[in-house]
Amino acid sequence: MEEIRLQKFLSEKGVLSRRAAEEEIAAGRVRVNGKPVELGHKIDPERDVVEYKGKRIAASSPRKVYLMLNKPCGYVTTMSDDRDRPCVAELVEDVGVRVYPVGRLDMESEGLLLFTNDGELANRLTHPRYHKPKEYHVKVEGEIEPETARALSEPMEIDGYMTRPAEVNVLTRKPNYSVLSVTLFEGRNRQIRKMCEALSLRVLALRRIRIGEVKLGNLAPGKWRYLTKAQVASLQKEK
Repeated sequence: MEEIRLQKFLSEKGVLSRRAAEEEIAAGRVRVNGKPVELGHKIDPERDVVEYKGKRIAASSPRKVYLMLNKPCGYVTTMSDDRDRPCVAELVEDVGVRVYPVGRLDMESEGLLLFTNDGELANRLTHPRYHKPKEYHVKVEGEIEPETARALSEPMEIDGYMTRPAEVNVLTRKPNYSVLSVTLFEGRNRQIRKMCEALSLRVLALRRIRIGEVKLGNLAPGKWRYLTKAQVASLQKEK
């Protein structure tokens, strides 16, 4: 069998995304035939024995699984946590195969979170070149003014970079709170919260409802369901 790079093998087997695999290999946590190897090492999957965290990675491919979770508030988007905080991994334990979150939502946010064991797709979806638009419903304190909503949609400097224009629509305006639909075309850490902070808007709730053509719908908080074939195909599109 043709030799392939170790990180590509781990990604194809759904063990880690390509980027995470590179980090684990560089840290010496992946062994080939009992020994740590350097990044860029190539293997013959049919001949070499690959181990990660003491577990052998079979050369045969597991079935690829794609699902969505309605992440509740109070959960961190990790598979484990050294501070014993609730993890999203606990909510997908009954899937039957090990799946990993694609991207993240911060602990205080809720809504649509994708999971898969398809490392190649996960790597594509987190790469800036293939970024899918993400829509959020954002509840902010007070009655938002039209000029503030417009300012939220325009590029602004956050943490030393200029954001791309966002699509912002006001869904609800009341004296005590307003609800906005915010669509981002890039993926920055806690971007909406930082955008709101820059305009002195206090976020009361933040919920992701769409990634590309995949919508959360009426899925209950804490529950998951498999993606349809059409939804998977839409995520696999380059644009």
